[in-house]
Amino acid sequence: MPAKLPTRSNLRTPKAAAIAGIVFSVLLITVFWILRTSIPADPQEPGSWLRSNSSFVALALNLLPFAGIAFLWFIGVLRDRLGDLEDRFFSTVFFGSALLFLAMLFTAAALTGAILITFAAAPEKLIGSAAFQLARAAAYNLVNVCMVKMASVFMIATATVARHTAIMPRWLAFMGFALAYILLFGSFYISWSFLVFPTWVFLISVFFLKDGRRQTEIGTRSNIKS
Repeated sequence: MPAKLPTRSNLRTPKAAAIAGIVFSVLLITVFWILRTSIPADPQEPGSWLRSNSSFVALALNLLPFAGIAFLWFIGVLRDRLGDLEDRFFSTVFFGSALLFLAMLFTAAALTGAILITFAAAPEKLIGSAAFQLARAAAYNLVNVCMVKMASVFMIATATVARHTAIMPRWLAFMGFALAYILLFGSFYISWSFLVFPTWVFLISVFFLKDGRRQTEIGTRSNIKS
């Protein structure tokens, strides 16, 4: 019985995942770097950064939706790549943690954007006010407590599925486990630890890109022989 040749759809899926993952990783790292250098880490800071860094924060917030769209695309093509190999239990954790991650990311961005709009309307009233402290604390907890944990759960679920289905090298899966636990338990102590998440997605995307090219070459050679 002749071997089944890869279809055009199957050949495009790894490339689509790679492009989406790379776009997400680059944008999220850029956004995180801008926010971390523009907004003090201390959530109890009265808000003096608003006078000098509002434009940089606004730029980061405008880039964030594009990162979210790329991440959704990455999830979709990753599930398509799994196909019938997808386990229902881990796919639920995988998909659920990804959606919760995005929801918290956008909610924190909306709170930060509300702070910028309020500051533009009444700068003297906002800085040091209780409303500012509440919004700032809510955004801080969403990002540094809840969202980080969802990112680590997504990494663990993805690495588990990858280890059992071999859709990526085992070393990438085990690296995902290690980085996820660093993010899960060490994010409170390491201020830049969140960067491990987009970095890991970037590595997966680079592998998918190379694998997609290899599959394309195999498919081309098979068509020539036939």
